[in-house]
Amino acid sequence: MKEHTVVVKWRAGLHARRAVDLVKISNKYQSGIIIKKDDIDADAKSIINIMTLEASYKSVLTIIADGPDEEEAIKSIIEYFSNLNE
Repeated sequence: MKEHTVVVKWRAGLHARRAVDLVKISNKYQSGIIIKKDDIDADAKSIINIMTLEASYKSVLTIIADGPDEEEAIKSIIEYFSNLNE
């Protein structure tokens, strides 16, 4: 199991378009991927789950991946959250 913390750096937060992109990235991997914000856990492969996080600008999220390609999954998601293009 791999775990990493990221900060939402997009001014609009983790809105629907960003959430769709995150689901597409997550679905490339076999590993289970969970995103946590405060006391809410969301399956990163579900748009509905991600939207329930209501992750606004500067929200702190914990990414947890568990499975055969967890390392690659975490790296891809960290890279995605590092992209500041709106």
